Amino acid sequence: MKIVVLAGGLSPERQVSLVSGQGICRALRSLGHRAALVDMFLGLENYAGAPADIFDASDGLCGREVIAAEAPDLAAVRASRRDRSGSLFGPGVLEACALADAVFLGLHGECGEDGRVQAAFDLLGIPYTGSGHLGSGMAMNKAVAKQVMELSGIPTLPWRELVYRREDIPRLVRELPLPAAVKAINGGSSLGLALPDTREELSAALEEMLTYGGHVVVEQKIRGRDLTVGVLGDRYLPAVEITAQRGGYFDYTAKYQEGGSLEVCPAPITPEQQRTIGGLALKLHQALGLRAYSRTDFILDQEGRAWCLEINTLPGMTPGSLLPKEAAAVGMTYPELCQKILDLSLEK
Repeated sequence: MKIVVLAGGLSPERQVSLVSGQGICRALRSLGHRAALVDMFLGLENYAGAPADIFDASDGLCGREVIAAEAPDLAAVRASRRDRSGSLFGPGVLEACALADAVFLGLHGECGEDGRVQAAFDLLGIPYTGSGHLGSGMAMNKAVAKQVMELSGIPTLPWRELVYRREDIPRLVRELPLPAAVKAINGGSSLGLALPDTREELSAALEEMLTYGGHVVVEQKIRGRDLTVGVLGDRYLPAVEITAQRGGYFDYTAKYQEGGSLEVCPAPITPEQQRTIGGLALKLHQALGLRAYSRTDFILDQEGRAWCLEINTLPGMTPGSLLPKEAAAVGMTYPELCQKILDLSLEK
């Protein structure tokens, strides 16, 4: 098949996406597909050939991207595009995608995971991997996802949605309960996340979240074990337990820098706990109308109760990502996982 692996974009998770895209593209090419990696935002600006020729380009146009300790400077990325267009699709992107048999979405975060790209492809008749535009949008919006959890009987911690301005911060600091988790409404990869324990930390967290738009979910923070479980098709995969090795929690650095976290798969939990969180992950996946695959994050409290935190419709596919670890635990190689996601997506 001719496959465009679409990655990058203009999201704080841009570098994670590019590394996921490289892995996916090389895996698909190893299976005999004519796959090419395309940066959604920068497009084919630096490609001299015709869009139809990208599928036979050397190494599928894959680069040597790595994930830095800090999130990318998106203003610099935006300024680097020569055409200065306001479109999130770079030069030649839609043309290349229309020439492909399918687009494998390696995008992460608001630029690609919130349903807008999926909606555009639906209108253009371009097949793609993963969930459709409606399910993607609902899952990405943390407040909507929380409402679906509650309506579906999926345990989630007490939470509140806030839209605020700087002048509201002093009042909110007095009113909000602590400790708390403050999350940007469309954040991902632990970007747009703060975990304040004190009023001073809460004030700083709310100030920081203004840079993400001042639209947040504030959730009760509890101590417990961090677990995540993937869904592939109509089954759940073995859970992973994550323990941050530095920084106190599973932040952006802990996720993507070597030695940042300890990840154990299958997680050292009881079979009953695995069935519980696996069943909840599958239930949420289905309640949101998701397709092919997803990954849901939980916290297991000190009494052993599982609380659902959030769901990811395009989970990371880097070499260090969690979903490939879960697939490996059931004997599935990385290329086999990519092929399975492709097959599940296209059969719909």
